[in-house]
Amino acid sequence: MSKTQIKIITAIDSFKGCLTSQMANQAAAEGIKSIHPGAEIVQIPVSDGGEGFIEAFHSAIGGDIQELTVNDPLMRPVVAHYLLKDKTAVIEIAQASGLPLLTKEERNPLVTTSYGTGELVVDAVRKDAEHLIVGLGGSATSDAGIGMIRALVDAFAKNGTWDDITELKHVHFTIASDVKNPLYGENGAAHVFGPQKGATPEDVLTLDKRAKRFAEASAKHFGYDRSETEGAGAAGGLGYAFLQYLDAECTSGIRLLLQTVKFEEIVKDADLVITGEGSADRQTLMGKLPIGILEQSGTVPVCLIAGRIKDREQLLNAGFAYVECINPAGITLEEAMREEVATQNIHETVISILKTNRL
Repeated sequence: MSKTQIKIITAIDSFKGCLTSQMANQAAAEGIKSIHPGAEIVQIPVSDGGEGFIEAFHSAIGGDIQELTVNDPLMRPVVAHYLLKDKTAVIEIAQASGLPLLTKEERNPLVTTSYGTGELVVDAVRKDAEHLIVGLGGSATSDAGIGMIRALVDAFAKNGTWDDITELKHVHFTIASDVKNPLYGENGAAHVFGPQKGATPEDVLTLDKRAKRFAEASAKHFGYDRSETEGAGAAGGLGYAFLQYLDAECTSGIRLLLQTVKFEEIVKDADLVITGEGSADRQTLMGKLPIGILEQSGTVPVCLIAGRIKDREQLLNAGFAYVECINPAGITLEEAMREEVATQNIHETVISILKTNRL
């Protein structure tokens, strides 16, 4: 790099349960500064629809954070937030319907509901939002969005039926998800994601049958069926409810965010992009955040860092210029997950990458 001042972009996903995207970016930036004190560093908080989605959009577009009490997945009061900017609202479904709201013992997708997500939608619409961007990551539910629909009916339906609702007709919905699974079947929401939400093998079959019955009844009512559409299986079928009932458009969360921040313009004259996530492997290549960054970076080299690396050769073959694990060999997960340890490890890894590759 012959320029007197180099430009490096950091766009690192949150390390779940450890560092936010902003914290990870800052750790990387400190590492860059120690090698290149005069570098131009552009930090872009990022999220693909899960944790940090609201914060990433708030950083990108501004607006006001709204706070309200809604029902959690077990219908208990919980304080949730979403972003409102002019006529656009950005909702993260995990705020109301997320797995972190439950203890391990409370996880049971046979009873958890997406009702609270519906309450967030209701509040945004009542505050005159006309475009709702909904991040579908980290849900505790597998109710095909029935809970959300009930909340909308309870709030807006004059006679208690979906066809009575007029308030939603002028609202455009965009759902952000990297999940391409259908609503039900072998690759559907229950079979693929149910177990991590607490479903037993028997529960998975029950949930899958429920979802299929609901989709068949909905298709009969509307005259069309979106249960096979990409994204229908996201967030325990919440994706399906948005697609079928609210005519939502489904897009990649990271692609949407990068368009919003005009990433293609920012990256044009960059020398390096540093992205990352908690764990990187071949699944990273299936639409996850770092691959979205790679696709939008053009010819600028992209460095991928992560707390755990598998399938390194495949990641390099996909186009990442450098793929590095931030954790030293032998470190325990508990130690690696400590905020100050992860921060220091990102800092030192970035220094090592810049020195080793003479960047």
